[in-house]
Amino acid sequence: MTAAALNTSRSDALFTAAQQLMPGGVNSPVRAFRSVGGQPIVFDRVEGAYAWDVDGNRYIDYIGSWGPAICGHANPEVIEALQQALTKGTSFGAPCALENTLAEMVIDAVPSVEMVRFVNSGTEACMAVLRLMRAYTGREKVIKFEGCYHDHADMFLVKAG
Repeated sequence: MTAAALNTSRSDALFTAAQQLMPGGVNSPVRAFRSVGGQPIVFDRVEGAYAWDVDGNRYIDYIGSWGPAICGHANPEVIEALQQALTKGTSFGAPCALENTLAEMVIDAVPSVEMVRFVNSGTEACMAVLRLMRAYTGREKVIKFEGCYHDHADMFLVKAG
């Protein structure tokens, strides 16, 4: 038995239009899919462990937004906590008490962690780790695996996936 082909006509049309607006038609090279012989599907919504594309096809989301959706998408408890936090403002640009709470949670959850540093993105985290590794070891060179995506800084993008 073979699986029926999915209708992706709206997704295809949106991707075609996106190629005129963004390099490769995507907002990040990791979403390009060309290296695996495909093109991206354009999604409309996510909930729990599922994602729906703009054509109405439902998928199991094995990616989980590359980590942030560990509780599932649109988790009611997460949404409620976000709504409560949003009433206090969206950005302080200065320290806030919740940073201590989150830092303590991370330290308590990972026995080898003594302190944490919060950053804005995976790219910023990789750049900081690279800087720390070089300072600690005194070495300038690092090994990078070809075809793997290690975030969006120049030194990581050489032959990235």
